[in-house]
Amino acid sequence: MADVTIDGTVNALLENLGYTSLYPPQEKAVASGILEGKNMLVTTPTASGKTLIAMMAILKTLERGQKAAYMTPLRALASEKYEDLKVLETMTIGAKKPKVVVATGDYDSSGRGLATADVIVLTNEKMDTLFRHGAEWLGEIGLFISDEIHLIGDRERGPTLEMMLTKVRRHYPASQIVALSATVANSDELAGWLGCELVESSWRPTKLVEGVYEHGTIKLSDGKKVQFQGSGMPGMTAVDLAIDSIAGGGQSLIFAETRKRAASLAAKAAEGTYSRLDSSARQEAAGISASILEKGEDSEITRSLAQAVSKGVAFHHAGLGPASRKIVEDAFKKGVIKVLTATPTLAAGVNLPARRVVVASILRYDSDYGGSVPISVLDYKQLCGRAGRPKYDTAGEAIITAGESGASGEDLYDHYVLGTPEPLRSQLSTDRAIRFHLLATIASVPGLRRQEIDELFSSTLLAQQARSASISFKLDSAMEYLEQEELVKSRNDRFLATEFGKRTSLLYIDPVTAVEFRDALAKTERRAGKHTLGFLHLITNSPDFYPKLSLRKKDYEEISLMVQESRDELLYEISEYDCSRSLWALNEWLQESGDKVLGDRLGVEPGDMHRIVEISEWLSYSLYEVAKIIRRDDFLPELYNLRARIRYGVREELLPLVALEGIGRVRARALFAAGLTDVSKVSKAPQAKLAAISKIGPSVAKKLKDQLEKKRQE
Repeated sequence: MADVTIDGTVNALLENLGYTSLYPPQEKAVASGILEGKNMLVTTPTASGKTLIAMMAILKTLERGQKAAYMTPLRALASEKYEDLKVLETMTIGAKKPKVVVATGDYDSSGRGLATADVIVLTNEKMDTLFRHGAEWLGEIGLFISDEIHLIGDRERGPTLEMMLTKVRRHYPASQIVALSATVANSDELAGWLGCELVESSWRPTKLVEGVYEHGTIKLSDGKKVQFQGSGMPGMTAVDLAIDSIAGGGQSLIFAETRKRAASLAAKAAEGTYSRLDSSARQEAAGISASILEKGEDSEITRSLAQAVSKGVAFHHAGLGPASRKIVEDAFKKGVIKVLTATPTLAAGVNLPARRVVVASILRYDSDYGGSVPISVLDYKQLCGRAGRPKYDTAGEAIITAGESGASGEDLYDHYVLGTPEPLRSQLSTDRAIRFHLLATIASVPGLRRQEIDELFSSTLLAQQARSASISFKLDSAMEYLEQEELVKSRNDRFLATEFGKRTSLLYIDPVTAVEFRDALAKTERRAGKHTLGFLHLITNSPDFYPKLSLRKKDYEEISLMVQESRDELLYEISEYDCSRSLWALNEWLQESGDKVLGDRLGVEPGDMHRIVEISEWLSYSLYEVAKIIRRDDFLPELYNLRARIRYGVREELLPLVALEGIGRVRARALFAAGLTDVSKVSKAPQAKLAAISKIGPSVAKKLKDQLEKKRQE
């Protein structure tokens, strides 16, 4: 720490973490005034110590008696950073130890429970909801840290991040902003927009060597050309390059363009990897494989994964269920898995570095384009950032395999290896983004004048990159829609959100979703009977629903039958052509179909089903709230139950049983089948009878009886 002086609590933290010196980017940040409260944009490569820079700034903020917020774009990253920052709880600042919490879900909450925390780790969306709810303790935050800020250029996540930072700067100008990012081309523009000091560095703890493989030769960025002869088998180049790197304790990451290709490459890498494992490593791999079968989902993809893991290989993509994905990530971190194949989503997620990164294809499917397109240089550099494990390797390698894209190795080398990441561009200009954030702005500050709205949007990154006339036109168009649909009303040049508009903003849904919900419910005649399929169709067809899985040719007949059998449940007339596989899967989920049926028959993988259930539960709650606003009380009991049914994946008869702690859909069905159809019957049943029921057993039976006895005494 030759060039900077650090003392007090920060020095104690460094000693606690085992630091004897700072990395160059960390020294640069300290020298530039980060510990004195200066706003700062730090752009450095992956694994160059940005988290410690954040920690040091947090400690100084806590010393000033203020809170710190650490914001990330993904839940997985929030969980990872929470684990990193928990070390701060061992420090004593003033007379107390700081409290670190993480918050990522429940968008319809003011976050009152977070008020007692000192360091709050949260997603950008969660922070946005706290602004909308007007959480009073936000004024106590003296430091806002925005991690992975280059995702401001992401179509989906960018607009929320941009508006959130715009509001931070506007409403809390005295608070410090620290933005962290991998290197971006227009970092000076970004720093200027944020009012930040720019700290740039290309230093990383492990040297990065990039290259392109073509026709038996790897051309590397350090000037070398290495001859590499793999197995020579078709489609094995990426696998051969990965396996070659695991000698001497190395690990490899292969990035593939699709889930199917990732799984295929893992299967191809299995035998070659297994032959290089010693008996101890094979035993460890077998243990992780067994754990996946035990704790993972009952599906074909889980069994395929377990088979690969038993050989020291795994695949990682959004189709994996949460349990399987966590086991794979932990096993890779521990070095049990030697070769991991993945889709690019991993590069933006948890930190899983490898000695060698192999980019099997530079093509990716783009849903907007409707076909495969080459990845950006920025995305490629993100993939490269995973090369080199700081604790184990002195250098990391990133190699593109030429061949599939049609581009020559030379062209790939010039474009990607020598290329500069594209400048970040604002993604706030879409109709949906403007509409969504305009309503939030009006609902959060009642009585805003149009001039004040224009001033807020003129503070965005979009305003620096687009013509003001274009932004004004988009705001006019969005305002016209919001007024027309009675989400907003104007009076004397001041804008107010209606009750419907306020609730829509707080529910964190697209105004178009809210309008579709309102209109469908309002037009449905009052009648007896269920509306289950109608509600599910409304939810899965809404703009906020994701993922929308399209039907396969063989699905139409079954979907047509489902619609016919449940026609009296519909809110309006539909045909099989108005349906998605997501609707079918959700309906099957409520009929208690398991992962095996959903995967084998419907082709819906556990990870997709997890997201379908998660978003559907939220949208069913939003539908319930809209029904309340329009006074359709006749819908409320069914919608209330529907949300619980979606959460647990059960028929209505099991709802009382799944309300018991530790009783999910499988155990609830077992209790019901044994004649214990409600809580009172479970309460009266002898413990021995409960223990004898399949899926219950002695341990769960005892917990059940203890739980019910405690409730009885309360």
